[in-house]
Amino acid sequence: MSQFFYIHPDNPQVRLIKQTCELIKKGEVIVYPTDSGYAIGCQMENKKALDQICTIRDIPKEHNFTLMCRDMSELSIYARVNNVAFRQIKNNTPGPYTFILKATKEVPKRLQNPKRKTIGIRVPNNAIALAILEELGEPLMSTTLILPNAAMAETDPEQIRDKLEKRIGLIVHGGYLGEQPTTVIDMSEGETTIIRRGSGDPSQFE
Repeated sequence: MSQFFYIHPDNPQVRLIKQTCELIKKGEVIVYPTDSGYAIGCQMENKKALDQICTIRDIPKEHNFTLMCRDMSELSIYARVNNVAFRQIKNNTPGPYTFILKATKEVPKRLQNPKRKTIGIRVPNNAIALAILEELGEPLMSTTLILPNAAMAETDPEQIRDKLEKRIGLIVHGGYLGEQPTTVIDMSEGETTIIRRGSGDPSQFE
């Protein structure tokens, strides 16, 4: 049975953030709010938790996973990025963008796209997500919470609880979020390509 934390969206309670990170470090899968709806995530190194997420979402392991980072300092550890791209990313984070970049050896191979050796990187503009990442001290392996046969991401934590409370360790209620997918920018080959137009303004990358 999942734990269910009500965390304030603007002033996250430190005690609950610490408890959330303790569960992540124990290998639990969590659902948490971001600036682009609810995401499902786990500790980066935990293969069992990753397999659990793949099962819940019914996605293949070659799916493009994302590392949710607390700031730009983590980006350069886990992704290869040139100076021009780094400045562009820095000017647009935190925010509703996912950047596809070549992964460094710090990224577990099972999280990388098997053919392209890429990883999604983003810094969310959400107080709860940033508080979790700061306390955790490392990126959180994440993907948008889109359940099988659903076209849209989950936005209502009470409904998420009804669907998943027996399958994951924790649901963080951080408010009712709209459907706001990120804008996905591929910078992995040197060129900048817009893969998906979402809530982040793509014009400066065109």
